[in-house]
Amino acid sequence: MFKAIFTNSFGILFSRILGFIRDLLMASYLGANIYSDLFFIAFKLPNLFRRIFAEGAFTQAFLPAFTRSRHRAVFSLYIFTLFLTIIMFITMLVNFFPEASAKGMAIGFDEKTVTLAAPFIAINFFYLPLIFAVTFLSTLLQYKNHFATTAFATGLLNIAMITALLLSQEMQKSDIVYYLSYGVVIGGVAQFLAHLIALYRVNLFTLLIGGAKYYKKKSSVIKGEIKQFKRQFFPAVWGNSTAQFSAFLDTWLASFLATGSISYLYYANRVFQLPLALFAIATSIALFPKIARHLKHDNEAKASEILQKAFWFLAFLLSFSAIGGVILSQEITWLLFERGAFTCKDTLDTSFVLQMYLIGLLPFGLQKLFSLWLYAQNRQGEAAKIATYSLVTNIMLSLALIAPLQAAGLALATSLSGFIGFIMTLKFFGFKKFLAIISHKFSLIWFSSSLIFIIFMLFVKEFLHVYI
Repeated sequence: MFKAIFTNSFGILFSRILGFIRDLLMASYLGANIYSDLFFIAFKLPNLFRRIFAEGAFTQAFLPAFTRSRHRAVFSLYIFTLFLTIIMFITMLVNFFPEASAKGMAIGFDEKTVTLAAPFIAINFFYLPLIFAVTFLSTLLQYKNHFATTAFATGLLNIAMITALLLSQEMQKSDIVYYLSYGVVIGGVAQFLAHLIALYRVNLFTLLIGGAKYYKKKSSVIKGEIKQFKRQFFPAVWGNSTAQFSAFLDTWLASFLATGSISYLYYANRVFQLPLALFAIATSIALFPKIARHLKHDNEAKASEILQKAFWFLAFLLSFSAIGGVILSQEITWLLFERGAFTCKDTLDTSFVLQMYLIGLLPFGLQKLFSLWLYAQNRQGEAAKIATYSLVTNIMLSLALIAPLQAAGLALATSLSGFIGFIMTLKFFGFKKFLAIISHKFSLIWFSSSLIFIIFMLFVKEFLHVYI
């Protein structure tokens, strides 16, 4: 279990380190202004779909259906062709009507800003079909228990964007955004090629070739499987994507706020996503096939044992990450971003937003873990209901908090909606099962060590203020 988790975590850590280097350069060259806002808007929707597809939502819907299918080659090719066709249609639609797309994504922008954003949105959208293809191939690799390629592949995107920044650093800010946008597309091509190579090495090309060879003969046989998959897919994706849609909502509402607000949310969310991806997402990706397999064979005791180990693993790591991040938010933001065009005021605003996001780190991370149980039992409808309540809560709280707290209010609303989602997930999972997990000697150790860690972090903060 932990070998797969650490493989994912190490790969994600490698990619996130490159991501922070990328963000450091972006903060230095672009700062937090209209041009950085333009790029983050342009990259937001493709990046939203990247997180939805790449961070488990598509896999948790497709993998159980693929495993159950009696004609896997034909089934997988049909799903790939269907989704790629739809995504390519959306991509071309955005490229034909980029200004309308820009207005829809940032309704608070004036006409001049929408015109500036339109070409960047059109370019970035070509990343969308590429990342879907990458995710589809990564799911096939997971079926073979191969996680490394997918874990490390995001680093290729970051390398492409870093290269674009270095090549354009002396140029005007608008040209830097163009280079970044093309860097996103090049990074997507690199990720796709890396997955093709991995697929060849684990001998899965025969699966795709077989699907193409027998597609016409057996496409009618899989109609029942396709119908069942479609019935479960959208609730599964919706149920597993609340945090991503919340982040998109934050950006949409932030377009009504002062210039730089979208950038504050982006930079803060990048820091917030590090422990979430490094621990919670890596764990859920690694454990889902195991939990699904045990529940399929009615071995609930073994599945519960795996879940309990993962719970305490995440409880400690996410708690410490949240505590350290909240207390040292200003220092973290200063260290990562304050240079060049990124000012001291930007640091203060971004660190406040970061604190609000980190309040929800523990519930968001643990919800991802417990939702595995629902998906493994094909209870996607319940997961979709949880997501709907969470999103409605987020919208209501965002509208209530945006005026008094500005961008930080949007981040706080997201965190509070995370608590709602976690509580509802436990309700469907079963409060009795949850109490059985936490009624363990680790609960007292966790509580005591958290208090000690808070005191330790306060001393660290004081030391930094006095001596640095």
